[in-house]
Amino acid sequence: MNEQEKMLAGKIYDPTDPVLAAQQHQAHRLSKQYNDTFDKESERRAKIVAKLLPKASADIYLQGPIFFDYGIYTTIGDHFYGNANLSILDDCPVTIGNNVMFGPNVTLATPMHPLRYQDRNVKQRSNGSEYDDEYAKPITIESNCWLASNVVVIGGVTIGAGSVIGAGSVVTRDIPANSLAVGNPCRVVRQITDKDDIHLKTDLF
Repeated sequence: MNEQEKMLAGKIYDPTDPVLAAQQHQAHRLSKQYNDTFDKESERRAKIVAKLLPKASADIYLQGPIFFDYGIYTTIGDHFYGNANLSILDDCPVTIGNNVMFGPNVTLATPMHPLRYQDRNVKQRSNGSEYDDEYAKPITIESNCWLASNVVVIGGVTIGAGSVIGAGSVVTRDIPANSLAVGNPCRVVRQITDKDDIHLKTDLF
């Protein structure tokens, strides 16, 4: 396996690999280009997104600023809305379904590092170059989810369809479909049911 294949398979890989480094630099450059645009520059933004996120639907909106580690390993469905300061570290595949909303400052982080510092610290090759042991786990956000502001999702997590993740949550485990979940670590509070129909809240109308 080459380093790219190892990374995508969740194996220990060398993040300094030239192929991976070139992919990262491209994504970082495109992220910066996007961040230099304004809300109404939709045509310019669309061209950047097409290069940065080739697996994303054309029907997405990114408020910006944004940051993607690779971009090419992120899949996004229809009608996606990402609010300000969206960060997606897609060292392993990130899959986002249809009709998903992210509040400000949402981070999806697939990279993982060893717990022991002896394994985690930067190492040196015989030629003097440096590397570290890193691996990643995929993240899946199924359709019709809403992640409120300042939510962090770590690698290996799937958030089930129709779920809502409360502001400030750190999601370290899978969340079942149609769940309201909050906290650090994020835990399910209850299921979302027909009793949550907004039309039943007469004070809002």
